[in-house]
Amino acid sequence: MKIPVKFSKGEKIFLGIFFAAYAGVAVWNFGKVEFPSGIAHVWQIKVPLPSILGTLNPMTIIMTALLLVILIYLAFDFKRHLKKIPSRKQSAIELVLSFMYDLVKDVTPAEEFVRPVFYIATTLFLFILFSNILGGIPGIGIGVSPNGSLKLNLFTDTWHSPTGDLNTNVTYAIMVLFISHIFAIKLKGLKEWAKGFISPNPIMLPMNIIGEFAKPISHSLRLFGNIAGGGIMVLMLSYLVKYTFVPVILWGFFGFFVGTIQAFVFSILAIAYIGIQLEQ
Repeated sequence: MKIPVKFSKGEKIFLGIFFAAYAGVAVWNFGKVEFPSGIAHVWQIKVPLPSILGTLNPMTIIMTALLLVILIYLAFDFKRHLKKIPSRKQSAIELVLSFMYDLVKDVTPAEEFVRPVFYIATTLFLFILFSNILGGIPGIGIGVSPNGSLKLNLFTDTWHSPTGDLNTNVTYAIMVLFISHIFAIKLKGLKEWAKGFISPNPIMLPMNIIGEFAKPISHSLRLFGNIAGGGIMVLMLSYLVKYTFVPVILWGFFGFFVGTIQAFVFSILAIAYIGIQLEQ
């Protein structure tokens, strides 16, 4: 069954202007694009904090704040337009939310933690999904040349994706680790929770501790590797075709398809890690 796709007059005008602008930039870039340099260089600023916190990535902070504003606006807009007879938009959102809730309910053994885990997992999924999608939309970015100078990238790269920054992914992975153990302490008590580290035998204590530290490492690196690695590969391929129509297809594939899968995988692992700690 085919579902007709309809665009409003305003949407048609926006898409027309966007594709016309992109075609113009592509033609302009065709004979002027240089091989990308400084790919590993990231725009960073120093702040008066200890060394581990003394460097910030401004683009990550800016795009994270922008995504939060967008998501909060969409949430309030969705709540304000709820109807007994749902629209297509409401039906699609409810389908995603009900799917996530059923998934959390099946994995979480303690019923009283189903709703909190659902909130956490769904919030992570939506933020990471929107963040990854940014990596599939041509836009304006700021690059850094090998000599440290900043340069403006106009439609020769995608919008900066916060999940392409390892700091973002590590932060959320560590957050999931702490939440899982906090929930476990609340459910089992401190004594029973501590016993889990010497289960099934006290000799397993070092291995259990290493296993817990390994979770956020693998959790964050999996997402970072797919998003950052995919972005670099697309950037290289885009240069070979001089940023014509092919990059749009590649950006769309990695941003929308791969990005959706990686957001889902990250959320699934978060649910699984929390569910494991809640097992009696």
